[in-house]
Amino acid sequence: MDSELVIELRRLEQQRCTGVLTVGDGAFHLVEGAIVAADCRRTTGLDRLAITAGLTDAEGWRRTRAGTADQLPSGPRLETLALLAVFDAAYLLLAAPAPVEFRPGPPHWLAYACRITPGALIHECARRGDPAAGVWPVELVDRVAVVPVRRIRRRRVVLTGGQAEVLAAVDARHSITWLAEHLGRTTYGCLLAVRELTAAGLIEPPVTVALAEHAAEPPATGDTAGGDPAAADPAPAAQDRNPGAAPNSTPPLRRRVRQTAAVAVPDRWEPPDRDVLIRLRAALEEFA
Repeated sequence: MDSELVIELRRLEQQRCTGVLTVGDGAFHLVEGAIVAADCRRTTGLDRLAITAGLTDAEGWRRTRAGTADQLPSGPRLETLALLAVFDAAYLLLAAPAPVEFRPGPPHWLAYACRITPGALIHECARRGDPAAGVWPVELVDRVAVVPVRRIRRRRVVLTGGQAEVLAAVDARHSITWLAEHLGRTTYGCLLAVRELTAAGLIEPPVTVALAEHAAEPPATGDTAGGDPAAADPAPAAQDRNPGAAPNSTPPLRRRVRQTAAVAVPDRWEPPDRDVLIRLRAALEEFA
């Protein structure tokens, strides 16, 4: 990796700089050239990770950030979560070239808990693999909704706890970034789970989702002079059917499939509903 961001991180390390290096939709916080924190709008923040892990609560985290807490959270759990947050943000920021800008400033409050050299950071991001490879490249984590398949073709699919958690949260409307924030997990961890679930045939590939959404768009009407004004602009009719929907929102893929591909098959058992299978598996694991 010889991007502008990597070169700048190495330069700041050599000069033992302290401050904030902004890049794209995120930033790196450095203390004497070492990376002590990182954030990105596409990844789950350390506060959410810490609260989900039970390390603190929202009020305790607010007091910590404000410097009014009697005792700062510490220990291996905080160090581990801080490392995960830095690696998570760095993996996405390094994948998207963007102008960098360094501003000197005071040391970040997490300097006592987390210190990563740029070399270690780059090595970890390289170990995770090419961010542009695979069915779900990193650039899609906040751009494409994760859609479950309507029917499971395989008879037996074994899921890990993390995969089951992600699959249960998939609703055909939200992206990987939203899933990670909602579950309090790293974006990279949810990205891996989505890739594995797609390979298992439980989640639609992003290309399939994009094609389905494109096919559902109404065709161009051309010149509508003298015609029906309602036919020229189908948007109001769609909004009337769903007044609570946001402008330009896309309905779930599952609902669209039911409308266009609901074919009655005589003398054949219908497969069980996916949600029922998930609840049943969760109940079995609870009693195991």
